[in-house]
Amino acid sequence: MSSPIYRFPIAVAALIGPLALGCNGPDRPAAASRSSSVPATPAAGTVESGTVASPVVDATAPANVSYADAETAFQQGRYAEAAELFASYTASQPDNPWGHYMYGLSAWKSGAPEQAIEQFDEALRLDPNHRKSLLNSGRVLLETSQPREALSRIERALAIEPLSSETLRLLGRARHELGQVPEAIITYQRAIALDERDAWAMNNLGLIYLQQGRSDEALPPLARAVQLRSNAPVFQNNLGMALERSGHTAAARHAYRAAVESDSTYAKAAASLTRLGGPVNDSVADSAQTVDLAALSGEFQAEIERWRDTTSSDSVVVGEMVRDTVSE
Repeated sequence: MSSPIYRFPIAVAALIGPLALGCNGPDRPAAASRSSSVPATPAAGTVESGTVASPVVDATAPANVSYADAETAFQQGRYAEAAELFASYTASQPDNPWGHYMYGLSAWKSGAPEQAIEQFDEALRLDPNHRKSLLNSGRVLLETSQPREALSRIERALAIEPLSSETLRLLGRARHELGQVPEAIITYQRAIALDERDAWAMNNLGLIYLQQGRSDEALPPLARAVQLRSNAPVFQNNLGMALERSGHTAAARHAYRAAVESDSTYAKAAASLTRLGGPVNDSVADSAQTVDLAALSGEFQAEIERWRDTTSSDSVVVGEMVRDTVSE
């Protein structure tokens, strides 16, 4: 039931090389919409939301708009206000790339992707190695159906930090959206080998298998993703799809129910649950459970170890090949 093991030393090096011929790109931090396939936009509920980590900056704009005030608005979810505050801050402190970066994040979360790209680009003008601006501008480009443009930005970020699971995960998304499915699979496997708790990479890998009709192979990574984050409705829904398509109807209903319990507005999971006969109580679900999800998760963890054994001696070499390719 396990997916085939891809051999990294040659495959990953060959995989990364051709990508420099593509173009630019990184994830939307806004709330994800619901979807059961990796979409053309990262907001579609099957891909991870962008993570935000900003530096501690003790700078106050002359107009009484401080970085801290603007960041507080952002952290409290007042994104439109945060965008206005960071606009004022960057007007008075134009040489701080982090101000433009946070302005870009705020604009993105308030629904202004073009303005977000402008601000990420300004941060990159000030600091060409501003990795977070590369990643998140790539995410915006993926969200706005520009995977080729996203690609080169993700590659640039990977050149800065070649062994980043987050960057490899985004690279996998870009490749998938460009139709480079075998390469996307290998890239997700590489990301997971670097970070065995990267639940989003596991989810996205499982989705590729689902799209290819390989439901049995989708079960182990999705089971592990749910084990890591049982309160993630997207993961539960996708596991439900894999279970249903593999013939495990009762277990699928249990997963769909868990998705709805985590998010009562999750219409897709609710519709699937209704289609399969509605909610099922725990005793019925347990007695009808024909799939050992813990065993599937364990199987996937063992597979990760095999991937690591394959790649451990070549990690540095692959990193250097990424740098060489991107710099040309």
